[in-house]
Amino acid sequence: MNLDSRVYVAGHGGMVGSAIIRQLKESGYQHIITCTSAELDLTNQVAVAAFFAEQKIDEVYLAAAKVGGIYANNTFPAEFIYQNLMIEANVIHQSYLHGVQKLLFLGSSCIYPKLASQPMQESALLDGYLEPTNEPYAVAKIAGIKLCESYNRQYGVDYRSVMPTNLYGPGDNYHPENSHVIPALIRRIHEAKEQGLSEVTIWGTGTPKREFLHVDDMAAASIFVMNLDKAKYDSQVDPMQSHINVGTGLDCSILDIAQIIAKVVGFVGEIKSDLSKPDGAPRKLMNVDRLRRLGWEANIDLNTGLKDAYKWFCLHQSELRGV
Repeated sequence: MNLDSRVYVAGHGGMVGSAIIRQLKESGYQHIITCTSAELDLTNQVAVAAFFAEQKIDEVYLAAAKVGGIYANNTFPAEFIYQNLMIEANVIHQSYLHGVQKLLFLGSSCIYPKLASQPMQESALLDGYLEPTNEPYAVAKIAGIKLCESYNRQYGVDYRSVMPTNLYGPGDNYHPENSHVIPALIRRIHEAKEQGLSEVTIWGTGTPKREFLHVDDMAAASIFVMNLDKAKYDSQVDPMQSHINVGTGLDCSILDIAQIIAKVVGFVGEIKSDLSKPDGAPRKLMNVDRLRRLGWEANIDLNTGLKDAYKWFCLHQSELRGV
């Protein structure tokens, strides 16, 4: 680590970006650069070029993205592919033009084919059809990986990519329609407890299994990968398949997740399944062998992480009520 580096965290206001900021500060970094979306539109090429010219940046964590759950991805596919492509292209290209040698691009596990073998290995990329509901977002994230690889090959920079599994934790999105599984369940079960309801309904059978990673673990993994010795990093990746999965290597059924959250929240009612709603893919688990070989493993177990997420939710209820 070079603690005197000027480090730009794109997307610092989001769940992952804010976690990276916290850990960079704890590590002793002195020059962390941030800019809100109101101050800098990352889809605007001219604005991004001016920002990089002014800031003299050494390292970039590219955590900025348009994100959302199934409903949002299905409803706004054009926005998801356009905005994410533009953000990636502008930040990565301007990083190269302005001499940034180190960049970390944050992707998503949705880059893998819908029917990829489980657990999903990095080699599964581009090996089959994507899940239709989030294909535009996934295509944009795949493009981000290939942008990094292409700039590495042509220009000799060191741009790396990490693909997290499903994330949760402080700073999550609790919108009733656009949120992901864990924040949606936390909000629904908490409100059921507040209203004295005797039951909560979850979508589908509850049998699909998903892997979840606390955002603080994701931030720690990101900083670890960014600062890996290049020779060690290169020993575990292929120039044409250089991304690294980040996860726990463990999964849990949606019903089990709901029951754990009910215990954390203190809800004593029944968890029921709405069989008229779709289940989605039966299983999504990341193979994290590559990251383990490099020397990193997740530290926060699911029960501890969910308690932390619920604590954050309770502390921010007043600002979330209007969401």
